[in-house]
This record gives sequence, C-alpha cells and structure tokens, in this order.
Amino acid sequence: MPIPNDLPKLHRTSAKNQVLSLLQDWITDGTLQPGEKIIDAELAQTIGVSRTPIREALQILETQGFVEMKPGKETRITPLKPEDAHDIYLPLTSLEVLATELAAKQINEHKIQTLEKLNQDFIKAVHSQNPHSILEMDRRFHQMIIDTAKNPYISSFTHVLHLHIKRYELFYFEHAKGIIEESIKDHHEIIESFKSQDHERAKKYMQKNWTRAFHEVTSNLQNNVSSSK
Repeated sequence: MPIPNDLPKLHRTSAKNQVLSLLQDWITDGTLQPGEKIIDAELAQTIGVSRTPIREALQILETQGFVEMKPGKETRITPLKPEDAHDIYLPLTSLEVLATELAAKQINEHKIQTLEKLNQDFIKAVHSQNPHSILEMDRRFHQMIIDTAKNPYISSFTHVLHLHIKRYELFYFEHAKGIIEESIKDHHEIIESFKSQDHERAKKYMQKNWTRAFHEVTSNLQNNVSSSK
C-alpha cells in the first residue's frame, strides 16, 4: 500500500477516531484504491498504533460502506459500482434540496456574500485544473448551505454521503469535466435565488446540480465497467 510515511504521532485516547479519520481520507482521496486489500497489522505498523484501533476503525468503515470485511479471510476497500452510486446520490440529493429550502428561510446578506466568495474560489479551483481543489471548493459551497439550514441530522447524514461522493467524482474526474462549468452556473443561480427569496428556484437548481453529477458519473462508471469486460 503506497501510503505516507511522515505521519504524526497519535494519542492513545483518541487513536480510534484519528485512525478512522485518516483511513476515510485515504479511501476518499484515492490513496487506498477501490478493491485494494487491507492488512490491519501492516496499517498498525505504518500508522504507529496497536491493531485494536485499526480493527475498531475498520468496523465503523464497514458500517459506513467504505470497506467489505470477510471475517477470517480479508478486508478490501469497497469497489465503485453504478448501483451503489444510485444509493448514495439519491439520498444526498434529497437532503441537500431540503437543506436549501431550510437555508433559504433564514439566510442573510452576510451568508450570501460568503456563498459568492466560495463560488469564486470554486471557479479559481476549476481554472487550476486540480481535482482535489475543485472538489474541496465545491464541498465548501454546499457545506455552507447545509450549515445555514441548522439541522444537525442533515449535517450528520450528509457528511458520510459526501465522503462517498468524493470517491466517485475524484476517481472519474477525468471523464466528468463537462459537469464542472454547469456546476458554476448552478451555484450562481442558487445564490441569485437566495437573494430574491425564491425558495423553489433555489431548490430546483440544487436538484439539477446533483442530478447532473449523478448521471455523468454513473454513465462513465458503467462505460468503464463495460470496457473492462
């Protein structure tokens, strides 16, 4: 596993949470590839902890859908599949549309200005052509709306879903550049809808934003699966 060597020393009391966060990052940024086999003893030695927090973190990652565990046999990173993408994009889209509706009812001028700044940062990231920066700036824009909605359950549920989405969109970024320019326009329309207090219009463009991404990613994923047969 080609993972970093210069890792910070982990504190024993929070080792499980730190290992969990570290593995989530490695899975979502592609350090650990879909289908790759995970060896807990090797991870423990590399990270500098005992096997216990590794196993505990892997159990959580299994419930979150990031790894597949076969007790006594092996643990692998969950592969990227079209049917799983549907199960991830559908609830995330619904939750973000709901968050947009809730945010629209309490958003203020300061937060609108912040969204405009975040969309400008997103545009700069697009021009840099750095996939990680593009996805991070896009996430910050959407997270601002989720935070404005002030619903802890939406915030909690979307957090894990966004991690899954990052895996799909980062892995297929080279095949999905067509959605980026449209996303900039969607963000602009959402901001303008907030300004005019047009809640339905804001929801419509949030729906379009995620639906387009879903179709683009799954189409390329299906093409990849077909070409590998």
